[in-house]
Amino acid sequence: MRCLLSVILVALYSWAGAAEQPNVVCILVDDFGWADPSCFGGKVPTPNIDRLAQEGMQFRQFYVASPICSPSRCGVITGQFPARWKITSYLQTRAGNRECEQADFLDPKAPSLPRVFKEAGYATAHIGKWHLGGGRDVTEAPKFAAYGYDLGLGTYESPEPTAELGLMTTPWESQREPQQVPRHERTRWMVDETLKFMQQQADKPCFVNLWLDDTHTPFRPQEGEDARELSAKYRDVLTTMDTQIGRLIDAMPQDTLILLCGDNGPEPSFDRTRSGGLRGMKWSLYEGGIRTPLIVRWPGMVPAGVVNETTVVSSVDFMPTLCALAKIQAPAAEYDGVDMSAAFRGGNVVRQKPLFWEYGRKPGSAGKVKGGFPYPNEPGSKSPNVAVRDGDWKLLVNADGSQTELYHLARDPNETKNLAETESATVERLRKAALAWRAAMP
Repeated sequence: MRCLLSVILVALYSWAGAAEQPNVVCILVDDFGWADPSCFGGKVPTPNIDRLAQEGMQFRQFYVASPICSPSRCGVITGQFPARWKITSYLQTRAGNRECEQADFLDPKAPSLPRVFKEAGYATAHIGKWHLGGGRDVTEAPKFAAYGYDLGLGTYESPEPTAELGLMTTPWESQREPQQVPRHERTRWMVDETLKFMQQQADKPCFVNLWLDDTHTPFRPQEGEDARELSAKYRDVLTTMDTQIGRLIDAMPQDTLILLCGDNGPEPSFDRTRSGGLRGMKWSLYEGGIRTPLIVRWPGMVPAGVVNETTVVSSVDFMPTLCALAKIQAPAAEYDGVDMSAAFRGGNVVRQKPLFWEYGRKPGSAGKVKGGFPYPNEPGSKSPNVAVRDGDWKLLVNADGSQTELYHLARDPNETKNLAETESATVERLRKAALAWRAAMP
């Protein structure tokens, strides 16, 4: 009854003339576990993220395009699986990219969500972590404007790092440049710049990718050395980030569509508490590595207080979905995502297209592989390197056909019971589809 009432209210708001072109703010949080927000069951109070959820919708079956940052971000920008653009691990040095058999940066010929909004009359900005090319010895990565941004304030791993975020230094280092914002102040600075940009562009709608580098390790909740337990530092970092998200929410115009999600699963997982019991973590194709929270708020258009437990949504859906919500025509392309605007408006949508993932083209041991693919060191988290989800079924398999695993996620979301030996027909169908998809990628 509550869900039906929300849908009716949405329709009434729409009929009354809600903004046709809302501001759009996409908050992408680095290494954000499925259960990091307390509204998803997290143990650290996140009252502002919870308020965002209460005023909008939670999607409990949301997936990113990769269990690591660069390919995941590629999926958000393009609406396509990142393997199409030869991005399958984090972008790094030229030698490291060659070792991973990948590109040095996202090809600007790829579909670009900010470019689509810019062409529709939006002011566009990227603020925060980019990690789609630039930094280290990759000096010819395209500038932000090539992807459709009017403003680009990037971190070290970008074509145009901004001084306050560090010109030559990553935020993880203990040392920082004289003009660089302290690690624990970075989210505040990014929120300030987002609000400044939107105030300066008050005469037109704004599209902002606000890509925070919390909650990536090492956790630095204060200036200088911090000898406390890692879990205590994590709690402080998450609390500070939540406070700044609250500032952002408070200052947003009413006609603003806010999305909040992670780029991949957590590291560390603190014995799977940050993933809500889901198996896996960052660097893994098990659920804990690729399923993150998704919260969507748009007052008057997205129903408030709704928890969607069943609709399977992916970050590659953002391109067609956001275009539909803003009444923008997406450019012609072969998108891997689908229009989920009906789900964002409160409807129950059954996904018709399978989702595919690839991570790790070379075998390696647990822990960071220099220049190559990092793998999780948490027991039971290193997965096969190709996966497909179709309906409630999820299959994982190595590209050489070994280590086939099959799980029924509606009955077993934590992937504890491999059904590959008893569901031979489903294994054959999904294994064939997954390997054919992998073979078709560049």
